[in-house]
Amino acid sequence: MNLSVQTFDSYCKLESSPGTKSHPCLNNNTSSTTSFSSNGNSSELNHSPEDNNNNYSPLSGSSATNNNEVELTSSGSSIYKALRCKDPTGPELLTYMHILYEACPYFKFGYESANGAIAEAVKKERFVHIIDFQISQGGQWVSLIRALGARPGGPPRVRITGIDDPRSSFARQGGLELVGERLGKLAEMYGVPFEFHGAALCCTEVEIEKLGVRNGEALAVNFPLVLHHMPDESVTVENHRDRLLRLVKRLSPNVVTLVEQEANTNTAPFLPRVVETMNHYLAVFESIDVKLARDHKERINVEQHCLAREVVNLVACEGVEREERHEPLGKWRSRFHMAGFKPFPLSSYVNATIKGLLESYSEKYTLEERDGALYLGWKNQPLVTSCAWR
Repeated sequence: MNLSVQTFDSYCKLESSPGTKSHPCLNNNTSSTTSFSSNGNSSELNHSPEDNNNNYSPLSGSSATNNNEVELTSSGSSIYKALRCKDPTGPELLTYMHILYEACPYFKFGYESANGAIAEAVKKERFVHIIDFQISQGGQWVSLIRALGARPGGPPRVRITGIDDPRSSFARQGGLELVGERLGKLAEMYGVPFEFHGAALCCTEVEIEKLGVRNGEALAVNFPLVLHHMPDESVTVENHRDRLLRLVKRLSPNVVTLVEQEANTNTAPFLPRVVETMNHYLAVFESIDVKLARDHKERINVEQHCLAREVVNLVACEGVEREERHEPLGKWRSRFHMAGFKPFPLSSYVNATIKGLLESYSEKYTLEERDGALYLGWKNQPLVTSCAWR
């Protein structure tokens, strides 16, 4: 099956309902802008729109100093909450996310590597059920539905259960039924029998009976940059991070895909966490420079609405208020092994697809395959990893 990266033009043109103007191209939302936004409503910093016109960058060099100060003065929580002072409208937020989506390949890398693993795991199946733990706009599934529609011998019957925080309806300008309508129209275009079930709930609320698993279906579970938002044993005795993995293992899935940022900020003490955060995001910002100048108005909006709150949350918040808790792939491997999973190595075809994707960006992006997983980086610094399990 051809899983090469596709544009979402046809998906964008599918009108879900009269008067709806949300941009369905992105698999992003207000509670977690896939890989590099905060787990909460997008916001403006403590600056007015006039500040934007003056080319103010919210993540300029002074931000690191300010983050250190708010932590040392125990005011980080207040600063973080103040970032919610004003939300952009749904269309504005989607515009900012679309700019970030096009400026760097991190999102497409995650989508296509996960889709490749799923396609490989269900290539002979007639009934496929995908459980997406962060469906957002549904954009990840465009290329997979297209590929399944062209499968030799005919497409399988596809059912998607889309889980998403109810707050994400802000970015969509509506509930999950909009995602189902768009994906349904797309599936019809490619001749794929399709069914959608939306579950508007937080991942911490997920239980087996809410997932609608049926006998006779090949099951694929997708964790797209969402597990690092789940509290673990360092935060609460409930440890939802490991609970979800054990829950999914009980379903006996054909494949489980994991995409996460390659950073160690979960249990790191304050000073090492600051260094880790700054090194990681400085590489991200530098990679964005290729497409967007630092003083460009669009770049400033992207930083404010898609990046700033995540950085502040990482550095200035503690306990349950720190929702951004990344772990390197080595720690995720340990969690998956403890839950009873075995690696499902990504195929060489997936590797080739991602290499083709990177050709349209900068030669400074690097791709490494290690132990069946893929590491996407900037100048050999890994920033995002993708792997699969069964």
